[in-house]
Amino acid sequence: MLQEVFMKSYDAIIIGFGKGGKTLAGYMAKQGKRVAMIEKSNQMYGGTCINEGCIPSKSLIIQADKQSYGQAVERKEALIEKLRKKNFDKLDSLELVDVITAKASFVSDHEVHVQGAGVDETLYGDYIFLNTGSVSNIPNIKGIHEARHIYTSAEMMKERSLPAKLAIIGGGYIGLEFSSMYARYGSTVTVFEHGSRLVKREDQDVADEIQKVLEKQGVGFVFESSVKEFANEGEQVVITYDDAHGIQQKLTVDAVLLAAGRSANTKQLHLENTGVKLDQRGNVIVNEYLQTSVPHIYAMGDVKGGLQFTYISLDDYRIVKDHLFGNKQRTTKNRGHIAYSVFISPTFSRVGLSEQEAREQGYAVKTVSMPAAAIPRANVISQPDGLLKAVIDTKTDQILGCVLFCAESEEVINFVQLAMNQRLTYQEVGNHIFTHPTMSEALNDLFS
Repeated sequence: MLQEVFMKSYDAIIIGFGKGGKTLAGYMAKQGKRVAMIEKSNQMYGGTCINEGCIPSKSLIIQADKQSYGQAVERKEALIEKLRKKNFDKLDSLELVDVITAKASFVSDHEVHVQGAGVDETLYGDYIFLNTGSVSNIPNIKGIHEARHIYTSAEMMKERSLPAKLAIIGGGYIGLEFSSMYARYGSTVTVFEHGSRLVKREDQDVADEIQKVLEKQGVGFVFESSVKEFANEGEQVVITYDDAHGIQQKLTVDAVLLAAGRSANTKQLHLENTGVKLDQRGNVIVNEYLQTSVPHIYAMGDVKGGLQFTYISLDDYRIVKDHLFGNKQRTTKNRGHIAYSVFISPTFSRVGLSEQEAREQGYAVKTVSMPAAAIPRANVISQPDGLLKAVIDTKTDQILGCVLFCAESEEVINFVQLAMNQRLTYQEVGNHIFTHPTMSEALNDLFS
């Protein structure tokens, strides 16, 4: 006699407790849908931003001029534990949401196997949402897996002792943010960059200004370098590298931070058991509504590639929500210009095209720029370093792009983003009445 096997069935299975996934879980439960929220680690409720990304790093950055490093790490840990619990409780308290702490892997397009402490079963989902984020890239360098004191950014922020000498592999945005932070705590920081300059997607004058400010903070740079090997000498790390002339050099440090970018976190999902397709870089391929090649499976956040920001994951939720419950008008193609900020000191913020990108796309442009030292507020708060730059379309007077490398730019850039999305001319922004003395009023001068 055959025994009938009953499988738990859900309206939605969400894999990954990040911003888009957790927000969608709460909304769907309020619509009367039964939801399984699967998260592989009890240390990741709330997602990467809260536990390993934006919140812990910004907490440490903000405290860099106020606390010792050890005290800052303790306060950071207390903060993320509080936020992690708050995120868990918010979903776990919902009657229609089951929070399952286990590893998830696909059995088929509708079936997901979950395995963890006290959990080993297969679930069925009418809809499935991938929100598994990204993981740090580990370069293929000799000794990288054997040598001690080599960290990803998430691991580095959990260390309670400040390295006297720190090497950072990679001069991208993550590397620069951490270089500024650790230099301000008192570490001697050396950044190894394979290219001949910093942040290639930025204009040369902007990259030069970032380098100048960071060097003023005590950060050293080794350009056109190729790191060959890591090895321990006692409790230190010896880095063997080729310099710009191909000559082998060595540097001894107390810790190494790997900042070689991030990749989609899909390896353990067994997507080969589904029809979900990946691109050459391993990102989940989606359409403008964030559907994968299997229409009832969606992907949100870093796992699909593109800009890796929490607020993108949140807007991905809005797109999915509208596609499932709304009028299907929101897409990735109509969310407008997206700004981003890199929290070096001062903060680097940008929206739209660089001068180089605008010219390459055929625009006739003019550029305007000014030093941050010309802003009254910057001098009042004793943060005069930096540069402001805007790119203008000479035919339409529209703002094509803007860089704000100055204190509080993470707030001011949102005004510029809104102005661009509303298609205001640069004159309209330049004539706007701002309060005084604020960093925002710098836009009066920049767009004058």
